[in-house]
Amino acid sequence: MDNKTLSIVSYITLIGWLIAYFSGKEKANDLLKYHLKQAFGLLIVSIIVNVILSIVLTFIPALSALSYIGILFFVLMILGIINAANEVKKPLPIIGKAFENQFSFIG
Repeated sequence: MDNKTLSIVSYITLIGWLIAYFSGKEKANDLLKYHLKQAFGLLIVSIIVNVILSIVLTFIPALSALSYIGILFFVLMILGIINAANEVKKPLPIIGKAFENQFSFIG
């Protein structure tokens, strides 16, 4: 797979991210590294928010409308895929700037 395809795949669940990371490790360009960082940051934030949300909803079921926050992460994933498909290094809205210079193991 080329770097553009791997950049797109990196946004599709943890398995997609792992495939993109290990497949493109030797031949990664700046585009792939950038989208790997953005996708990994999105994955971490979504897991943390979902764990916190599960704990809150366990104790306060009346806040169940907050469970629709997952749609926001889906929209961010779609935006990341669109940016990767267009070969643009553009941060994800809301959380993307925080992950541009993080995760030094990626490159």
